[in-house]
Amino acid sequence: MRQLTPEAHEWQRVYGHAVPRAELDVDQALDAVRPICEDVRARGADAVLDAGERFDRVRPAQLRVPAEVLATALAELDPAIRAALEVSIARLRVTSEAELEHSVTTTVADGAVVERRIVPMQRVGLYVPGGLAPLVSTVVMNAVPAQVAGVAGVALASPPSREHWDGAGWPHPSILAACALLGVDEVYAAGGAQALAMLAYGTDDCAPVNLITGPGNIYVAAAKRYLQGTVAIDSEAGPTEIAVIADASADADLVASDLVSQAEHDPMAASVLITDSEDLADRVDVALADQVDRARHVDRIRTALAGRQSGTVLVRDIDQAIQVANAYAAEHLEIQTEDSAGVAAQIVNAGAVFVGSFSPVSLGDYAAGSNHVLPTAGCACHSSGLSVRAFCKNMQVVTYSEAALREVGPHVVTLAEAENLPSHGAAVSIRLARDV
Repeated sequence: MRQLTPEAHEWQRVYGHAVPRAELDVDQALDAVRPICEDVRARGADAVLDAGERFDRVRPAQLRVPAEVLATALAELDPAIRAALEVSIARLRVTSEAELEHSVTTTVADGAVVERRIVPMQRVGLYVPGGLAPLVSTVVMNAVPAQVAGVAGVALASPPSREHWDGAGWPHPSILAACALLGVDEVYAAGGAQALAMLAYGTDDCAPVNLITGPGNIYVAAAKRYLQGTVAIDSEAGPTEIAVIADASADADLVASDLVSQAEHDPMAASVLITDSEDLADRVDVALADQVDRARHVDRIRTALAGRQSGTVLVRDIDQAIQVANAYAAEHLEIQTEDSAGVAAQIVNAGAVFVGSFSPVSLGDYAAGSNHVLPTAGCACHSSGLSVRAFCKNMQVVTYSEAALREVGPHVVTLAEAENLPSHGAAVSIRLARDV
């Protein structure tokens, strides 16, 4: 698809539709996940296992992965993969520790103290997709910020696998190895909406969690929307997206490689080029044809690139490209222009921004130190990527002395009367009426 954008004065109305999303959206998928979630709520583990057998075509003997299986997975992990995971863990831990908020105590007046206390979630559920690719890196992206936040209880769910463990149905070995490497020992062989319902509602084996994080397909995103309120969620992280703002100075081969890299994830993945150069668009088309033909997952990539969610948007200039990108609110946004830093400074809606030709999205997927669990489907206009802050709550702690209450108490009584809530005021007045 190649599409010209409308005049700039219309951008708020139409730019968000300049590049359509995939035909199946979260609202449609809700109809499919609702009965699955309700079945899990009613029947617990049996419903999770039944759904796994139906969708993943394998039924493990139990949902929780035995400790010896986790240990075996780590012992048999390729040393090179282990080393790469350790680098990824270390870099993400550095950024997570840097962004961890600390409690703040404020003295409002003499004897009047308000503390904003940072409290980690008590128990969280982490979701790691299996599907077309075993996302071992997603174990890192979920678990590290939870651990840095100080979460006491961590449960992780990932789909059962038919191809490994001699058909026993445990998740992919590399995912289990990453869990063991990080010390995550409560792991469940459950995928899709049924896994999220298990985490939200709980079963005999799995206690309910307070928060669910992690990416997944459109049905996982729909389950998050359905379960929100029962639990907190990070964001609706569905099929992956990349948008690239590029001008004539960009290297067409690099742009094409980044578009292909995200199309490799999923036939519903979105790969979008936003450019003011028709010549660059033509050169990227040529580069895509060559790179797709040589890709390992050629069919998946071709399907994604041919979908209505992918294509090239031609704009008048880079200012208009920025407007289009902000309206589209991509999960991943790359800037490959002459002034990449200047363009990036004007982006307000994106899950993560990758600045310059040496900052590909793939770097963020694995070892940049950033987190790759990001909002998709336009949710970046109101939601943030996963971070240590998602695993914490702010709690107010108020401590007033008698003298401090006497100083401000009359104002409390006045405001309570103004709201016609006299008993609120009485709860203060009864204290003020006592002898000092």
